[in-house]
Amino acid sequence: MQSIVIDATPAQIAEIICDFAAYPEWIPAMRSTEVLSEYEDGYAAQVRFNLDAGVVSDEYTVLYEYADDITRIEWHLVEASRMQKVQNGSYDLVDNEDGTTTVTYTLEVDLTMPVLGMFKRKAEKAIMDAALGGLKKRVETRG
Repeated sequence: MQSIVIDATPAQIAEIICDFAAYPEWIPAMRSTEVLSEYEDGYAAQVRFNLDAGVVSDEYTVLYEYADDITRIEWHLVEASRMQKVQNGSYDLVDNEDGTTTVTYTLEVDLTMPVLGMFKRKAEKAIMDAALGGLKKRVETRG
């Protein structure tokens, strides 16, 4: 779990998180995304991702769930083509009441190949660092 403060409201941040088509623009390892299904309110339900992060390359589908006020966005792996057997994650958005939001990213990944716990935690940390840094830059430069 990692957190970062972003100079934006929770709604502005949720808008960026939920714009899956734009992920390849701000996540360097993301090759493509495709929304496969949506809920009645228009939010994505299942999304397919094609990721190429060098050592980790996979095409996978996740199912998203949202809090009513979109301050929690979570996902769970539905299927993966190569490397992952588990992926659970979430973004929690807390309004700091000063125009900023604390975003906490939680991620659990388990791969089909055996990986030492230390390396797995390092990989999860690197993914969270990149995601939070990219999210902050994307949100704050969109103004």
